[in-house]
Amino acid sequence: GTPQDNNTVVRDQDKTKFKLWKYLYFASERSFAHQEGLPKLPVPPLRQTCERYLATLEPIVSKEELEHTRQLVQEFLKGGVGERLQKGLERRARKTDNWLSEWWVQSAYLDCRMPVAVYTSPGVVLPRMHFEDRQGQMRFAAKLIAGVLDFKKLIDSENLPVEYLSGKPLCMDQYYKILCSCRIPGPKRDTVVHYTHGKMAPTHITVVHNFQFFVLDVYNSDGTPLTVDQIYMQLEKVLNSSLQANKEPIGILTSQHRNTWGKAYSNLIKDKTNKESVRAIQKSIFTVCLDAPMPRVSDELYLSRVAAQMLHGGGARWNSGNRWFDKTLQFIVGEDGTCGLVYEHAPAEGPPIVFLIDYVVKYMNIEMLRSPMVPLAMPQKLRFSITSEIKRDIEKAKQNMNIMVHDLDVKVLMFSHFGKNLPKQHSLSPDAFVQMALQLAYFRMYNICCSTYESASLRMFKYGRTDAIRSTTVDSLGFVQAMQDPTKQRLALLQKAVQTHKENTYNAIHGQAIDRHLLGLRMQSIVDLTSMPGIFMDTSYAVAHHFNLSTSQVGSKTDCVMCFGPMVPDGYGVCYNPMDEHINIAITAFNSCEETNAASFAQAVEDALLDMRALLEDTARTRQ
Repeated sequence: GTPQDNNTVVRDQDKTKFKLWKYLYFASERSFAHQEGLPKLPVPPLRQTCERYLATLEPIVSKEELEHTRQLVQEFLKGGVGERLQKGLERRARKTDNWLSEWWVQSAYLDCRMPVAVYTSPGVVLPRMHFEDRQGQMRFAAKLIAGVLDFKKLIDSENLPVEYLSGKPLCMDQYYKILCSCRIPGPKRDTVVHYTHGKMAPTHITVVHNFQFFVLDVYNSDGTPLTVDQIYMQLEKVLNSSLQANKEPIGILTSQHRNTWGKAYSNLIKDKTNKESVRAIQKSIFTVCLDAPMPRVSDELYLSRVAAQMLHGGGARWNSGNRWFDKTLQFIVGEDGTCGLVYEHAPAEGPPIVFLIDYVVKYMNIEMLRSPMVPLAMPQKLRFSITSEIKRDIEKAKQNMNIMVHDLDVKVLMFSHFGKNLPKQHSLSPDAFVQMALQLAYFRMYNICCSTYESASLRMFKYGRTDAIRSTTVDSLGFVQAMQDPTKQRLALLQKAVQTHKENTYNAIHGQAIDRHLLGLRMQSIVDLTSMPGIFMDTSYAVAHHFNLSTSQVGSKTDCVMCFGPMVPDGYGVCYNPMDEHINIAITAFNSCEETNAASFAQAVEDALLDMRALLEDTARTRQ
């Protein structure tokens, strides 16, 4: 009903209230306004996927292998096995909201037993701040916490504006998974728990400093969030109660191989105090890591060092124990002005995280009003009782973390020569342009093409996660080969390769790519308990899924750098944020692989981008 008084006369003040009420009433349907009407993820036609799969293999396997695979694909299509699995998938699609999501989260994340640090959790580096002491660190952290709480208000009231992609509303479900959630290790498979539901929604965050965890309540008794000044005072109490730096870094256990951590975890929570402390971390809205200053490096190396710090904390001596890697969202604020975050990948992809960052950064730039101070209770320090067995687990985790830190090679390239405006001026897709530069860089370094993964969002569909755009195509191969030969029509070949990539991207976001469909057919075969079809046991399938280049475009309004580890031991992880006039590119590799080198690849990418610009400009000049 409308807020009218007894005489049904709406007074002036009620009119204003009514306007606000009307706004909230209509706004309250916003986040999920289209959720029910979102289409279901389709199961692509079987023959289409098989044909596209063979086309994908052409630039990356030998002629003999391709011929062998072609026969297997024929058998799969003609022998009835493919048809049967396809029908099973279509049945599953009719019965579920999304035939893929659960399988994908299980196979890509929860069943994966590698550590989440470095191997699956992406990091984000925010622009360097100008503080170099604890006051500055706490002031910044307080504003950041207030900003995230302001964002949480949008989520809780379901007032988050719906996002659109080419005029279509996107699934907003992932936004409801990033706060108040945590991954829980299991002996063979992990789970993710969300604590947002029910009357007991969490009202605290966890703050960790010098490896010591604190519960910080961020709401007053009347439900209003604490002000920046109040949060600052609480952080000051946390810092003053955690000055001793010789504490056991219990958080480092979360960086272990998942089976190892799963065992250590069940051992750790046998103790009642430990169990309560762990629960408090898991249930918190998010975690804030107040990091100790790291060794200084030159300005040129600064971003690469901070990217590594976001991914793993820098090692057991530094900040790797100052984390709870299972927590979905951990904001990191260093005493030396470094800041950013690391997030556990199972509940969400990059875009919701980037949206949150853009929102919080904008919020932090607003001038805050000073507020009167009300004395607040001391934040509760979480206690852990550490047995000799747990101490052994911690020592092992420290050793393994230090090995991981030494193994990860990180290079952040701030490409300053041009940004996405340049390809746009030449009517080329900026994303496809960068992808072709990566193809060219790789080809020049290794003289071959490799399987390349670029993630594409499936959020046009209900509960959609991602599919893969395969950037290595017959046309990309044609282009990179032509770049070695001045007699070839290089520009035409670049335009063709870019166009093909654009079409592949379109297919992927509309649910017509091949990777998740092939995964679905394979999973269906396991569900049916039938023998695994030959096409999945084939060398070509292994080559196609060995992604030496694992890439992702993460567009952000904030000048941030996102990074993640390589997918394979001899591969690269490449994440790029194309801004209007420059491109931020983070490249990772493993030092244990002699063939890969992040800095060399970064140099090759820079050269490739510049050569491609020259190609565009030379052609433009000759036309004139």
